[in-house]
Amino acid sequence: MISAQLTQLLEAKFQEEEFADCFIIEIKTLQNKRVEIYVDSDSGITFKKCQILSRHLEAEIDEKGWLGEKYTLEVSSPGITRPLKFARQYPRNIGRKLEVKQLEGETKTGTLIEVDEKQITLESKQRIKEGKKKKTVVIQDIIPFDNIKETKVKITF
Repeated sequence: MISAQLTQLLEAKFQEEEFADCFIIEIKTLQNKRVEIYVDSDSGITFKKCQILSRHLEAEIDEKGWLGEKYTLEVSSPGITRPLKFARQYPRNIGRKLEVKQLEGETKTGTLIEVDEKQITLESKQRIKEGKKKKTVVIQDIIPFDNIKETKVKITF
C-alpha cells in the first residue's frame, strides 16, 4: 500500500521540469519501517535530485503518518551493481561492457555499441582457429529487449 502512495507522489514530482526525465526503478518496503527507493533519470541521477525527492517524500509521509514516527527512508540511484531494468537505462551505458542473460539461458558479454527501441547490440572479440593459426574476430550480437532476462554492467579496470 505504501509503495503505491509513494509511486503516486514521485510520479507527480516527475511532472516538474527539473525532474521530467526521472523514473522509478524500484520501491522496496522492508522490515522495521524501512523503505528503499531507487530512481534514475535519462540524464543521470544526482545526489541533489535524490535529496530533494527524499525531502518531498518525508514531508508527505510525516504529514499523513503513513509510517509512524520512526522510519528509515532511502532515496538513491540504482548504482552500477544493480541490473538494468528498463530500456531507457541502456543509452547511458553505451561504451560499457555488459553481461546479458537471455530468456533461453544463454549469456552474452560485450561492449554496448547501439540501442534502439527494440534491441541492443553488443560487440565482443573472440579468438577463432583458422587452420593452424588463431585470429581475433569482432562479433556483434543483436539482442531484442523481449529476450533479455537480466543485464548487468561489468566493471572493468
